[in-house]
Amino acid sequence: MSMHQVRAALVGLGLVSASCFAVPATAYAVQIVKIGVSGPLTGSNAANGKDIENGVRMAIDEANATHPTIGNEPVQFVLESVDDQGDPRVGVQVAQKLVDDGVQVVIGHFNSGVCLPASRVFANAGIPLIDPAATNPAITQQGLKSVFRVIPTDAQNSGIAGKYAVTATKAKRIAIMDDRTAFGQGEAEEFKKAVVAAGGTIVATEFTNDKAVDFGPQLTNVKAATADLLFFGGLDGQAGLIARRMKQLGMRTQFLGGGAVADTIFTQIAGNAGDGALAWEYGRPLKTLPRGSEFAEKYKKKFGTDNLTYSPFAYDAATLAIDAMKSANSTKPAAFMPALQKAQFTGITGKITFDDRGDLKNPASTLYKLTEGKWVAVTTVTAN
Repeated sequence: MSMHQVRAALVGLGLVSASCFAVPATAYAVQIVKIGVSGPLTGSNAANGKDIENGVRMAIDEANATHPTIGNEPVQFVLESVDDQGDPRVGVQVAQKLVDDGVQVVIGHFNSGVCLPASRVFANAGIPLIDPAATNPAITQQGLKSVFRVIPTDAQNSGIAGKYAVTATKAKRIAIMDDRTAFGQGEAEEFKKAVVAAGGTIVATEFTNDKAVDFGPQLTNVKAATADLLFFGGLDGQAGLIARRMKQLGMRTQFLGGGAVADTIFTQIAGNAGDGALAWEYGRPLKTLPRGSEFAEKYKKKFGTDNLTYSPFAYDAATLAIDAMKSANSTKPAAFMPALQKAQFTGITGKITFDDRGDLKNPASTLYKLTEGKWVAVTTVTAN
């Protein structure tokens, strides 16, 4: 019997090992690691949600290009993105979906009102949440050891703004307005605390909602109070409308916005407010950071558009998570969580180290001033 006939007979009897004819499948096995992203991909804040998603996608693609290994196994990072619609109820639902789908870490959210309840879903599942955009201090005051934030909080950013309004702008009569969201109200409350602590005077406190387009009654009250400065806690779309209405009412009150956008900053405000308007923004100007311009160029080349505020923070959050997995030599959340807690990481946005709550130890905020129709960085201040 020929060798061919012998082999054929053995195959027929099922006695020939597959290893005689093929490389074992395990030699090419790749460990799939899912990185979740949650943000508003539809609705009025969809551009910011997509910006966050893009930042994470950049980090994942760059990591995969290095052919990483963790635990002596090749790894492929995969992005799993969900649309939380900026709605707390939907946010909790899609958070549970990410948990059920087996993500190892989540980057999110944009809205503080979504992040607050959704963070508890991830904490209950033992999955780290790294927040690149939601800034309400309460998020990291829940006692959840699995929540980390790579952006300054409202207490840090708006606290700086409040102190500056009193000590630097010399405002004597300060008014406050917010949009009643967890973000806007959080900003306003922290700004007010800082103003009072610095010895300033609040002469009017107004509020609207995040869907409003008419601010005449509130601004009429601010004007009647003869406020020389108005702080608005909310996003730039409404801030622009408020600034325009202030001009229509002939108000000489200086406008001051909280953190809502960055280097493509306050485009709607700039088109409506006069020179002298001020805005405090989270972090440092991207172009002043060592790798900031490089990031902006890569982002535009990859996605065909300029980056917005939060993609650098989201990029850092995803890169930090991957770095923690490598440091722990494990993709299991329980194993790499301690590496996140002890992180000494330098990213696009600067050095990232966390305090006991999971907030940045040394956050920075930058003041911009509208000058000849353009926003110009005036100063950067660290909260601590």
